[in-house]
Amino acid sequence: MLQSAIKAPDYQLRVLHVNDTHANIENTPRQISAIYDHRKGNTNNLLLHAGDVFSGTLYFNEFKGLADLELMNLAGFDAMTFGNHEFDLGSEALAPFVQKAQFPFVSANVDFSADTLMKNLELNTYTNKPKNGKIYDGIIKNVNGEKVGIFGLTTAETASISSPGDVKFDDYISSAKASVKALKKQGVDKIIALTHIGYNDGGGDNDLELANQVEGIDVIVGGHSHTQLDKPVVVKKYKEPTVIVQANEYSKFLGELDVSFDKKGKVIAYEGELISVDAKNADGSYIFADDPVAAQILAKYKPIVDAKKNQVVGSTTVDLIGGNPAARTGETNLGNLIADGMLAKAKTINPNTVIALQNGGGVRTTLKAGPITLADVMTVLPFSNALAIMEIRGSELKTALEHSVKDAPAASGGFLQVSGMRFTYDSSKPTGQRVQTVEVLQNGEYSALSDTETYYAATNIFTAKGGDGYSVFADIYADGRVSEPGFVDWEIFSDYIQSFPDQTVAPGVEGRIIDVKQ
Repeated sequence: MLQSAIKAPDYQLRVLHVNDTHANIENTPRQISAIYDHRKGNTNNLLLHAGDVFSGTLYFNEFKGLADLELMNLAGFDAMTFGNHEFDLGSEALAPFVQKAQFPFVSANVDFSADTLMKNLELNTYTNKPKNGKIYDGIIKNVNGEKVGIFGLTTAETASISSPGDVKFDDYISSAKASVKALKKQGVDKIIALTHIGYNDGGGDNDLELANQVEGIDVIVGGHSHTQLDKPVVVKKYKEPTVIVQANEYSKFLGELDVSFDKKGKVIAYEGELISVDAKNADGSYIFADDPVAAQILAKYKPIVDAKKNQVVGSTTVDLIGGNPAARTGETNLGNLIADGMLAKAKTINPNTVIALQNGGGVRTTLKAGPITLADVMTVLPFSNALAIMEIRGSELKTALEHSVKDAPAASGGFLQVSGMRFTYDSSKPTGQRVQTVEVLQNGEYSALSDTETYYAATNIFTAKGGDGYSVFADIYADGRVSEPGFVDWEIFSDYIQSFPDQTVAPGVEGRIIDVKQ
């Protein structure tokens, strides 16, 4: 809460927000109940989506965002900005999504003019009369008699991590400055940036930088980094502060921000929280029951997705060993296969990626020799963790490997399965002194890890943010040395299996991880 909160507010606004929902719609009926509940009795409110509706579950694979959209239309969104994943299938999937939306889109730094399917949907204006299914640089909403401006930004990383085709991405800072100027020119003194650039993402654009470089933004409603900001963050570089919020991922939360303005449009107080959609009462029932209309909509799509899970994506001639304790105590063939797939995908995004790291605790079970279904893949990797690519120094990688084997020979969920490298350790040595040798595979040959060299390493976002106690990775993430192209682990693994001849795999244990004491 700002110090000046003791002043009586001239205007109070409630902003409800979500981001990075990634086709996770099975809990959306509860989320819609939460939306209705927190809009009830408050006429000064907005409902915003900060992008990445597309990609992540079979609902997207089957319905290309239109199942999500039917539920979004029911919920009553006021605006959405584009995430990088909205471009995964090009404009062929995005155009009908935009056209059928019962709300406008805001996108100040995305240029659709060269895209034949999208150019007629784009109106490069800041309007107080936005039309549903159209794209604006920004819009002006009349919220109970007060003008509230909303403009949108999308990460420029989209050009390299998705498939935008002829769509161009302009500099986000200059676009934001132009948006603030244009909105103020129309008499707007309450301005929201609806962004998909990441909270402190290392891709070259993020919300903290935006708040520090652009004056006049009152609120940043963010996405892209899947950050769980349990409470708002305020940046006070300029005379008027900027409040930043983000609501994690996968429809787990509904973000709520109550912000108070003085008569000049300056934020004088704020209060925010993330409301868990999955919270339960003492009797085990959900606090937010399914909205019945939303539940009926979901029921049209769910049986089709359930049937799709039985689809065979490949086969294995050997048992694929995972689960506890195998993947948490040593190298396994399933761990190798998953890490290899992760590395292959990361190389398509950043060809300089040479290493992949998969936490053993995330490899949940063993698959017997025979057919592999989508359900099998999603059982092995049930958490829908997104891909991340780190810039990591050799010395930091060695620190991480020491953490990986600190509990050996006992099982640890943080034990790393690896690709593109190999290492040895001695489990009889003191913790922190166990790793003996580390070699990285580059240009077809192994060479010793250099403490001072910087490497690009793929992992999942859970691990990249410091999950399983990896403080060294958490520090790298905090330094902004992690890019987050998205792409969910189970889908990467499924695609990798299908890349093999006859979609048949037979991985082995190759000596990537050796305990010399054993």
